[in-house]
Amino acid sequence: MQKTRKSISKRFKVTGTGKVMRRSSNTRHLLSAKSRKQRRRANKSKRVDSGFEKKMLASMPFA
Repeated sequence: MQKTRKSISKRFKVTGTGKVMRRSSNTRHLLSAKSRKQRRRANKSKRVDSGFEKKMLASMPFA
């Protein structure tokens, strides 16, 4: 039986076209020291590198 890795499924999302998206780092605290541009760009989701995408999709067989 295939099982989903819950830790991965909570951190990554699969889009309708099959891309794997992740949250940006450096968004939790000490935000006043970061520039507005850095904070704005960190708000957006980013695509997982293609080398890791296969591993992520294998860990989330039902996503």
